[in-house]
Amino acid sequence: MNIETQDVSETRKSLVVAFDANEVAAEHQAVVSEFSRMARLPGFRPGKAPAAMVQKRFSKEIQDEFRQKVVAKAYKSAMDQAKLDVLTIVDVEEGELNPDAAATVKVTVDIRPDFELPEYEGLPTQVEPTTVSDEEIDRVIENMRAERADFRVAERAAQKGDYVKLAYEGKVGDQPILEIAPDKQIYGKVPQTWEEVEGEQEGLIPGLGKQLAGLKAGDTKDITITFPAEFAPVPALAGKTATYSVNVQEVRERVLPPMDEEFFKAYRAENLEGLRASVRGQIEAQKKNRNRSEQRRQVTDALLAKVDFPVPDSLVESETQSVLRQFIEQNMRRGVPAEQFEKDKQELYDNARKAAATRVKSQLVLGKIAEKEKVQVFEADINAFIYSEAFRSGQPADKLVKTLTKDREQLRAVQQSIIFDKTLDLLVSKASVTEAPAQA
Repeated sequence: MNIETQDVSETRKSLVVAFDANEVAAEHQAVVSEFSRMARLPGFRPGKAPAAMVQKRFSKEIQDEFRQKVVAKAYKSAMDQAKLDVLTIVDVEEGELNPDAAATVKVTVDIRPDFELPEYEGLPTQVEPTTVSDEEIDRVIENMRAERADFRVAERAAQKGDYVKLAYEGKVGDQPILEIAPDKQIYGKVPQTWEEVEGEQEGLIPGLGKQLAGLKAGDTKDITITFPAEFAPVPALAGKTATYSVNVQEVRERVLPPMDEEFFKAYRAENLEGLRASVRGQIEAQKKNRNRSEQRRQVTDALLAKVDFPVPDSLVESETQSVLRQFIEQNMRRGVPAEQFEKDKQELYDNARKAAATRVKSQLVLGKIAEKEKVQVFEADINAFIYSEAFRSGQPADKLVKTLTKDREQLRAVQQSIIFDKTLDLLVSKASVTEAPAQA
């Protein structure tokens, strides 16, 4: 057997393993012997059937097993000699394998890049103040009241903050929007819907809510809407100016609940003082969580800025597909049509690959730090992940446990993710911290 290592790139190697005819024949004979020992053929006791008859009866199975044996031996021998830290098997080329001829097997692998860890203690981070002002508490409590508000019919013209029930039909010039976007009826014509007057959140039709003030039940009005130049929900309307004929059916005003015992009880507080204390704690916790998340990003950026090495293509490509799936799923939930993804396919792929390369690089660095710091995954870490994921996804925890028990690959991915998280927390604990000046 002869083994030759070829450099494809800094992180990709091809191992060419050459077997002479005798080695190949020995592997084939071993497979035939194994089948002969196990074969059951009519008229023969187990293990007593002639080898030629066994080969004829199980020719395909013997050839498949023979191929696997040769490839496995090639890979093991190559790994034993080359001493490579393999991350991914990229390709295996075994060519034609005959029992009585020499053979060559070529295994292409991506290996872990070799790099020196930079100094990772004392990485600079900046956090925002976590003090909570009375104004912030007031805003949150007002939002709480808004969430529990009652909406009563108002016998007057609509004002900011009111909700208007209306019907509308839109045209671009003389062409109904129903014809321009027949699969998006809600943008063309609806017999009844609600719209907030001058609300902070943009409605379905951009700018419609801002033009409803002053209208009362029974009023009609033609409202001009200019769609943004990039309008992902309905690309056919992008940049176009439409006229919507609006008929107001009802106006309702928002009536905030009084801050009484019933209101406080709904938020598990005894009085206003208790509610304010609870809100203060929640806002402070949110600020600390944001700071923690931002520190994790900052230490990652600072770490990657200190080290440079090539990243394996196979890991980058796999991560690229993961980034693309996440992006497409998120945007489909927002109503972005599939045609838009196809139109921007190359740009999406390029951006995803760039993000993936950064992720893979950070994972390799964090993995090396985790090894050095002996970061481990314990049963409590797995349990915490399961409970968190069950809460996030709405799946029963025992179902997730069964999935991880059956799918070892998924379990390893979870363990690796936990390692990365714990290592990031370790880096944050060792980072230097400065507080940003409070905004006036």
